[in-house]
Amino acid sequence: MLLTVAYDGTDFSGWATQRDARTVEDALRGAIRAIDPRAVGPRGASRTDGGVHAEGQLAAFDASVGMPPRGWVLVLNQHLPDDVSVRAARVVPVGYNPRFTSKRKRYRYLLHLDKVRDPLLRHRAWRIGYELSMDRMKEEARAIVGTHDFAAFRSVGDERDITVRTIHEVTVEQLAGDARLWSVTIDGSAFLYNMVRILVGTLVDVARGNVPPGAIARALASRSRADAGQTAPAHGLHLVHIEAELPDPAGDAWPR
Repeated sequence: MLLTVAYDGTDFSGWATQRDARTVEDALRGAIRAIDPRAVGPRGASRTDGGVHAEGQLAAFDASVGMPPRGWVLVLNQHLPDDVSVRAARVVPVGYNPRFTSKRKRYRYLLHLDKVRDPLLRHRAWRIGYELSMDRMKEEARAIVGTHDFAAFRSVGDERDITVRTIHEVTVEQLAGDARLWSVTIDGSAFLYNMVRILVGTLVDVARGNVPPGAIARALASRSRADAGQTAPAHGLHLVHIEAELPDPAGDAWPR
């Protein structure tokens, strides 16, 4: 079974199981095994960090209990805490792993431009109380699009040898209905550890005037973390959507 999972990451130490920590993976596993003790999984598509939110995380598990997708959605949500929800389910073959079939991911980072803090946004957006040039940010963001070596835009903990990634689209826009909120949406094939947060932090540094324009291009060329900007806080980041290659033909799903 393939699940689409949403969660408020505020009180979680991230997606992946960790010793002596509350994680989304453990919460979902507990709900699954409350229904089916012999189930195997879940297998998540993206290892989000502590504080990061998700609207469209994917997770698969192998069930030994026969139940249609609608039943899994409704029953799992009865066993999950209020900050996690299964939004949809689809039948997939045993052993299916969305991590290895993921083709494209979309992240959205929310910026709250306000001199005064808003308690309703404190876990959803990064409040910035100083002036930003959003035109400068939009121009700087153009350098992110394309296939590049993003070695400069990863945290020390990421030791992968291959750091080339393809970013299909970057959008910087003001949200309708609230002039204080801006979003940076980044759509790409895959991402390095903290890559989106470092890209956003660099955009903010350029928009604030802390570093001159062209910082993204310079860091891409040098591959040095020292040439990129700050790491944006986790709580402004949202995993919006994961496009994964589904088995053909795809199994039954609910909601459709």
